[in-house]
Amino acid sequence: MSSTFGNAAEEAVVIPPPAVDETASAMTEKAVFAGGCFWGVQGVFQHVKGVKNAVSGYSGGTKETAVYETVSNGKTGHAESVEITYNPKEVTYGQLLQIFFSVAHNPTQLNYQGPDHGTQYRSEIFTTNGEQKKIALSYIAQLDEAAVFGEPVVTKVSDMTAFYPAEEYHQDFLTLNPTYPYIVYNDMPKIENLKALFPAKFSPEPVLVLKAKG
Repeated sequence: MSSTFGNAAEEAVVIPPPAVDETASAMTEKAVFAGGCFWGVQGVFQHVKGVKNAVSGYSGGTKETAVYETVSNGKTGHAESVEITYNPKEVTYGQLLQIFFSVAHNPTQLNYQGPDHGTQYRSEIFTTNGEQKKIALSYIAQLDEAAVFGEPVVTKVSDMTAFYPAEEYHQDFLTLNPTYPYIVYNDMPKIENLKALFPAKFSPEPVLVLKAKG
């Protein structure tokens, strides 16, 4: 993550829910989103009701290069990503996408988010099945048609190949380091935006990776 702060933290954008969404099943599902530094994206989804786990990691490259210091050079193909395990009866894939586009990041920034620049900070959705791909592509087209951001959505939609969890010190970083300057400036506003824009989906107690492992 960049040590610089750049411009002020991104403002959340109020956007409509997706016109196309999944049919809730009785089983838990996984979603993988990349939207800049994974500290903030993980932190947001850890506060969403229906999310059972949210793990920071890497997607888009090989297992051999799924190491933070290597990914940081921007040449591995990896994006800093978050794997979300959720109950679709409590929160649907479409609702997760709405939070992703509205609160978790700015989907109009190509290969950067705020102060963090490089392909590892790109906006990308890694879909695990055909239904997710259909929903994601439909929603991006819907948002572009409505021009809710004022600029085109640059989020890529790709088939999921593999997800590699990040090092332990990256997990639950927002919760464990609430006074860390980068978190205070760039990520804590996202939690407040989630609470304000999606009060029915906000959980004050985050679902933590390290707690689950313990």
